[in-house]
Amino acid sequence: MNWQEAIERTVTGLGYDLVETERAPRGLLRISIDRLPIEASAATQAPAAEREFINVDDCEKVTRQLQHVLEVEGCAYERLEVSSPGLDRPLTKAADYQRFVGERIVLTLKLPFEGRKKYEGMLLAREGGWRMVFTAGAGAQAVEKALDFSLDEVKEARLVPVLDFKGRRFAAAVAPENEMDGDRKQ
Repeated sequence: MNWQEAIERTVTGLGYDLVETERAPRGLLRISIDRLPIEASAATQAPAAEREFINVDDCEKVTRQLQHVLEVEGCAYERLEVSSPGLDRPLTKAADYQRFVGERIVLTLKLPFEGRKKYEGMLLAREGGWRMVFTAGAGAQAVEKALDFSLDEVKEARLVPVLDFKGRRFAAAVAPENEMDGDRKQ
């Protein structure tokens, strides 16, 4: 068994999805993991904002197990880095595309389509492949278009990060005022 198979077997055995493995310079072995998709029967298509993300405890758990496995397998490395795939998670296999249908992605094609390789839009499934719906043009000339593609045509695909700071802003603004009011009344 090679080191990649050992890593995949270990990560999936611990209940995580292996997103990427990379051997970087100076002996760095970089691995990104994600939670497995929520079962449809357990939750009805939870939106991206409600999905549970990888935390430090998850990374530590996987790191400890991989250290033992890689030693037994005789994999030479200097440092092991286990992390989440980030908000701009790469889509690397067909299961990733299926999991993130309905999400916004950035897609880079191997060959240009209509003079360009990079597109951003909504990922949809279609029979025999995938479709991205995107807006071409701006203002009054904006037109919604569809791009049908297969995974063989894709150079890279990533989720478009969705950032929402409203909850943090509201909590930070409320807390100091309440504390100050309490101090004044005494």
